[in-house]
Amino acid sequence: MEKSVEDVVIVGAGIAGLATALGLHRLGIRSLVLESGDSLRTSGFALGIWTNGWRALDALGVGDILRSKHKRITGIITTSVISGLTTSQLPFTAIHSCCRSRGDLEFRFVNRKVLLETLETELPKGTIRFSSKVVRIETDHHHHFNSIHLADGTVLQSKVLIGCDGVNSVVARFLGFSKPSFAGRSTVRGLVYFENGHSFEPKLTQFVGKGMRYGVIPCDDRTMYWFFTFSPSPQEREVEEDPIKLKQFILSKLGKVSENIRTVFEKTQVQNMVCSPLRFRLPWELLWGNISKDNVCVAGVLAEALKEKASENEHWRIQKGLEKFARERRWRSFDLISTSYMVGFMQQCDGVVMNFVRDKIVAKFMAGTLLKKAGFDCGKLTFSS
Repeated sequence: MEKSVEDVVIVGAGIAGLATALGLHRLGIRSLVLESGDSLRTSGFALGIWTNGWRALDALGVGDILRSKHKRITGIITTSVISGLTTSQLPFTAIHSCCRSRGDLEFRFVNRKVLLETLETELPKGTIRFSSKVVRIETDHHHHFNSIHLADGTVLQSKVLIGCDGVNSVVARFLGFSKPSFAGRSTVRGLVYFENGHSFEPKLTQFVGKGMRYGVIPCDDRTMYWFFTFSPSPQEREVEEDPIKLKQFILSKLGKVSENIRTVFEKTQVQNMVCSPLRFRLPWELLWGNISKDNVCVAGVLAEALKEKASENEHWRIQKGLEKFARERRWRSFDLISTSYMVGFMQQCDGVVMNFVRDKIVAKFMAGTLLKKAGFDCGKLTFSS
């Protein structure tokens, strides 16, 4: 029996996968999203979305829906864990030049569950296929199809295959990428709800020193998101597996902070926090490796690159569209990964000399370095003639 062929198959129903599917849907291109779990992946609780991300969400038509549910963050306050003194205050209006073409820098912490459900709601029913774990990918170069083998024995065929399946990406492995590297740091993320509201200003308040970095940020008038990043010793690795001990460990490491800050961590229920090692792709892999190969690609909202696929010389157009996307993304990804790693390394360095350099000399520079990456404009989705 002849197998059915999907135009576009996306592996992974996370934020990148659903955003890519929605972008294609806005252009009239149908896609099928394969998700290994039996429901949307909402772990992580919240994430910060900067100006470039809001421009992408606006292009997808969901920006204002999410803005109405989340506070706009107005700046970053950095405090030393050791001294308890503020080392830098950075109002976002002070660096709006990085995105001056379209207003001040925009930053909000968005509830991950709300974001995923918003994207899912905008997609046609049946776009996401749950409990569909990809175990093997094969390419038929003669017919320009990809055969996608699932754990339940199903085999799907696609004209385009896009990998948005996270750090253990099957698609990335198919393209020849190695496993992501451990950054030497772990992070705990949590969410706490204040029934009667909280008194925090709409700012990211972060604390650095003693080999760790943590912060608290309001999502809305009642919800606070927090993170705690540290370099675990062999003894502390055992703590990561026990939520109760992990919470006690975090409380013991907060240092000189106000009761208001400490309360955020104390009120967090252990089921509302998750610990995971930080992993990243080596930046030079993105320069030397293949982000795309033929009609297979990894990561990113690339709907615009595929808008002309439905025409004569279809395979050639698909391949050229993905190659264009890979060229545009390669150097930007290299820059972002390298900068993120170095800023995180500096913020979590320990020792008298490094603490002095970080807190007294480069604190404001580090806070502003990553923010300047937020001015990227993905453009708008446009229909091809």
